[in-house]
Amino acid sequence: MTPSYLTDIIALLVAAVIAVPLAQTLRLGAVPGFLIAGLAVGPYGFGLINNVSDISHLAEIGVVFLLFVIGIELKPSLLWQMRRLVFGLGSLQVLLTAVLIGSIAYFLFDIPSHAAILIGPALALSSTAFVIQLIADQKLINSSYGRSSIAVLLMQDLAVVPLLALVPLLSGPEIKMDDDIWLTLIKSVSIVALVVFVGRYLLHPLLHRVAMSGSREVFTASAVLIVMGTALATEHAGLSMAMGAFLAGMLISDSFYRHQVIAEIEPFRGLLLGMFFMSMGMSLNIGLLLDKPFLSLGLLGLLLLVKMLVLLPICLLFGLKTRVSLAVALILAQSGEFSLVLFSLANKSGLLDTALFQQLLLVVLLSMLATPLLARKAEKLAKSQHGEQHKPEAIAEAPIVLAGFGRVGCNVGEILTRSGKSFVALDADPEIVKRERANGHPVYFGDVRKPEVLISAGATNAQVIIVTINDSKATEEIVASLRRTYPKKHIYARGLGLPQCQSLSDLGANGVVSENLEASLELARMALTDMGVSDAILLDTIDKFRHRYQSLIKRTKLDEP
Repeated sequence: MTPSYLTDIIALLVAAVIAVPLAQTLRLGAVPGFLIAGLAVGPYGFGLINNVSDISHLAEIGVVFLLFVIGIELKPSLLWQMRRLVFGLGSLQVLLTAVLIGSIAYFLFDIPSHAAILIGPALALSSTAFVIQLIADQKLINSSYGRSSIAVLLMQDLAVVPLLALVPLLSGPEIKMDDDIWLTLIKSVSIVALVVFVGRYLLHPLLHRVAMSGSREVFTASAVLIVMGTALATEHAGLSMAMGAFLAGMLISDSFYRHQVIAEIEPFRGLLLGMFFMSMGMSLNIGLLLDKPFLSLGLLGLLLLVKMLVLLPICLLFGLKTRVSLAVALILAQSGEFSLVLFSLANKSGLLDTALFQQLLLVVLLSMLATPLLARKAEKLAKSQHGEQHKPEAIAEAPIVLAGFGRVGCNVGEILTRSGKSFVALDADPEIVKRERANGHPVYFGDVRKPEVLISAGATNAQVIIVTINDSKATEEIVASLRRTYPKKHIYARGLGLPQCQSLSDLGANGVVSENLEASLELARMALTDMGVSDAILLDTIDKFRHRYQSLIKRTKLDEP
């Protein structure tokens, strides 16, 4: 008998394979495709999956992995630079939006005060997973628009902690402070401090030992353990799992293992994040929308309008340009996953009745579905020539990426440094990485055979990629993969002889250098110099031989001379 969970997984995969490409064809983006896929297979669609809660618990891990990757890319130094936006812009957005929406709920819709107190700040929160994914797809993470949006999202995530504590207080007969609250606070601070200490002083040596083992599977397991272990620890501290993962990412952001860790996490992140959005789609009660379309759409419009009207002036107040301010207001106008969590807890505790809970859930999900359209307009505003000239997403630290930093790669790096050209190098030998970083070279640990590692190191934005590893098969795999991914990128490679050089040229390398050739030419030059051959004849002979050899590389099935 086929297990029910296997049938559910197949249903989700089939729906995603159909809906996501269709949504991308319609230029809606992948996220609406996942939402539509979830709606189709969920209890309010074709009813193929009814056990939404179990899938939702698993899908929440996707948000955890997403925040971990963002934490790696946002180094602590950058977050400190953003402190004005996080604690200034972010705090004002949460407070003003919460007061305004809460007041509308109480005075205009006659919702009880305890419920309105929670509804205001809950709807003030935007979708961290959704917005960051969209901004990353737009390659605007490091623009003023991207940084400002992320700063607000970080403050909203911080606000989740007191809001989670607010639910039982509002549900109870009276609000009081007792010793348990202070003990919980001390416990939370202690666990976070422990996480920071472990990450600061023990994480890097642990990764070094794992890398020395040479097992890719163990390194993958270690990367997943770092994310999930930190998330679990912070959850016990009373914080969200997503915030714990973000903290773990920041702690590892300065490590030279960061690119390999990102590469190991990326597949989990993409799959589970897609499942998260599908779980949101499963919760969408389409029947309620059909029964009361004008009410639902009116509430949606009111929510988007209120959040934009709050964000636009305070963004201007913090010095953002008009078009950038409007872009931030558009991308953050929706409500998000934490709103759903808060409303679910409030419904279970009796703070929200079922009808109000279903209506709020519908409005939140509709706002998420409307976000891709708003995001496209925000992207145009952020990239407008009359607005801010954005910087592309610059994970890379240099225009040149060296794949391999052994004896050849080290020499190339030295020449680049002497020429005033910066570079980022990757090598799979942790001892080489440790030694060369001690010498001041920008070398990171990473298996260059994995495209995700090269992408994390900045291959997408690099002008030149040089492959110098001493592995013929791996070199060919890397060159072929790079050429498929970057058809117009300048790729140069090291070959071990004419046959391999010809193969690398056929695979798309712009230039190939045979290590055997250069050694032969230099030995011949020294010998002929001792024999008294003139410099002019020697230079002409070597140039002609090198030119002939290069012409042979462009051809196939020729024997090495």
